[in-house]
Amino acid sequence: MSLFLNRPIVFFDIESTGLHVTKDRIVELALLKVFPDSSQESLNFRINPGIPIAPEATAVHGISNEDVVFEPRFEQLAPRIFEFIEACDLGGFNALRFDIPMLMEEFLRVGMDIGIESREVIDVQVIFHKMEERTLSAAYRFYCNKNLEDAHSAKADTLATWEVFKAQTERYPSLPKSITEIAKFTGNDKRVDLEGRLVKNDQGQVVFNFGKHRGKSVAEVFAKESGYYNWMMEGDFPAYTKKIITQIRMGQ
Repeated sequence: MSLFLNRPIVFFDIESTGLHVTKDRIVELALLKVFPDSSQESLNFRINPGIPIAPEATAVHGISNEDVVFEPRFEQLAPRIFEFIEACDLGGFNALRFDIPMLMEEFLRVGMDIGIESREVIDVQVIFHKMEERTLSAAYRFYCNKNLEDAHSAKADTLATWEVFKAQTERYPSLPKSITEIAKFTGNDKRVDLEGRLVKNDQGQVVFNFGKHRGKSVAEVFAKESGYYNWMMEGDFPAYTKKIITQIRMGQ
């Protein structure tokens, strides 16, 4: 494999009760840890979300409420998952917009912080879209010459994502070989929160990337308009975004 890993990277995929990061819950989680020596270790869980699974979600991943009623809750599995991903970078397909924010919400909900700031995050979908503009199933066919069986099964999607990522590093000589440089290539080094609501500008300042204050310094906006901070804290923003703006407001 023409890729340099200076520490393990965990690729993972989530199936959930729905697509709302702050309101929905995980029902299936698959994790694949790849070590610098290319050895692998995996974990797979079905999870009782504690809330109903939307019929639309069941239609996609095939997991019903009855399938998970006797499975453990996330808070029971959290310590084991936390230990598995400790000191690892993270990767997934569409991970920045969905899987990582949802996983972080689940951890923060039970009082645990995975410290995303200290990890590199690789979104294989971003690389694919920059290079080819397709879907995961198409990416699997394109890069690996295989059909993706059991699409929308967390385990199958996780393994496929890892195989696509490996194939990408081998197919594109111009693609960086270290996780840190690949993260920069995907634009993740500009993000401050995971949804991209907060980003760094060319001067390294944290600025808003949405709404009426887009492009303005978060610290300066809060200094002049404290109500905007209160509005965000009371609004339907992810817990991690609220954590970041609170740190900024407190001058950390």
